[in-house]
Amino acid sequence: MSKVQTITKKVWGYRHVILIILWLLYIINYFDRLAVLTFLPFIQQDLNLTPVQVGQLASIFFFAYSIAQVTAGFLADKIGPKKVMNIAIIVFTAVTALTGLVKSFGQFIALRIGLGLGEGHHFAPACRTINNWFPMAERGRSVSFFTTSWAVAPAIVPVLITSISYYFFAGEWRPIFYLLAIPGLLGMFILWYFVSDTPKEMLDKGRLTKAEYEHITTSDTTEEDEEGVPSNQKKNASVFLRDPSFYLYTLLLFCQLAVYWGTTTWLTTFLVQQHGLNIKDMGLFASAPYLVAIFAMLIGGWLMDKVLHRMKPVGIIAYLGSIPVLWMLGSVEKGQTGMLLTLLLLVGFFVNLNFGSVYAYIQKRYPKEIVGRATGLANGIGQLGSFISPLVAGYLVKVGTDGTQEFGDVFIFFAVCSMIAAICALLLKEQKSLPTSVLLTKEKNSAKA
Repeated sequence: MSKVQTITKKVWGYRHVILIILWLLYIINYFDRLAVLTFLPFIQQDLNLTPVQVGQLASIFFFAYSIAQVTAGFLADKIGPKKVMNIAIIVFTAVTALTGLVKSFGQFIALRIGLGLGEGHHFAPACRTINNWFPMAERGRSVSFFTTSWAVAPAIVPVLITSISYYFFAGEWRPIFYLLAIPGLLGMFILWYFVSDTPKEMLDKGRLTKAEYEHITTSDTTEEDEEGVPSNQKKNASVFLRDPSFYLYTLLLFCQLAVYWGTTTWLTTFLVQQHGLNIKDMGLFASAPYLVAIFAMLIGGWLMDKVLHRMKPVGIIAYLGSIPVLWMLGSVEKGQTGMLLTLLLLVGFFVNLNFGSVYAYIQKRYPKEIVGRATGLANGIGQLGSFISPLVAGYLVKVGTDGTQEFGDVFIFFAVCSMIAAICALLLKEQKSLPTSVLLTKEKNSAKA
């Protein structure tokens, strides 16, 4: 085999097919949750909801979602990530279709809880699958690519579904939720056919070459074995629970998700209520930040893997950049569409720059046997930021006597969350290699003493 062929096999293989499938599945996941957020100002009008009730609807989803993150991580380690993802897709597809029938605030609350439980069992298993299929040196970039689904989906969903609603359903929002059952059914099929929990399963089926299998497993084994940690100790789930950096990282993630989902939740309502955009123009402006976010996530992963070799400096740049642009976005006056678009693009860049690298931090720091649990617990606690942020924002919206709504204080709150995340990033201790051996050595020395 020539050197060029060897390099090509390392650059591209069946592991990348797995990655693309996981990416597509998560876009389907985001279609369902973003459909609600996109049509939120019109759902608010149809169901006669107050801003506080809108915040409650957004937040209750993330409450259920955060609980599901923890159980999803444990289930992924216990029964395998593919089974957990399959159950997740079935649940959130069914709930999304039922959303088109909602008639009251109480019904909507129940459906939001169901959607949160369904979608919350998707992320940690997907991360565990990436961890199983990619060697350590490729995980920053692979996770960064996976997280671009969080930017691609918001970039295309608002434009697509508002256009379908506008041109085919006279601006009605309910039919869109019935249509979204179709990509869910497609997702169930491609998960069943293309994805396996481990490379060994696809090697046995003849879809994975021996060379790629060795590239995945040998590289990974070598890097972890260099730490000198016995395999039975690697499987000890308490490793990350004894690591102080895990808790600091979780607070950082809490703040990052508070900013991301706070802005994503209220963006369409902000554009309609404070800037008076119609359903078609709102879809275009709401997509703008996420067009930039796609490149920001990839740049962040590249910086972590190839330049800085750490998450910490990427996070500092992202959070310090987010503070001023979020603060200014809430104060843009109606009619200043140029300034509004510019700030939306800047928010999309800085808020999303650290997304790929922040989740690769767990995968680079802990043994693969406990990545599912560590990711699930960290993301479960972190997602409480997604729960609290939209709820707090609902109380910060100023409603005028004429019914107008002003969001200046809402975006100041998001800027403060970014400031806390920046402080966490500054304090976070980070090593290039797995810290497991350090933790176990300290424990061993302590026991001897």
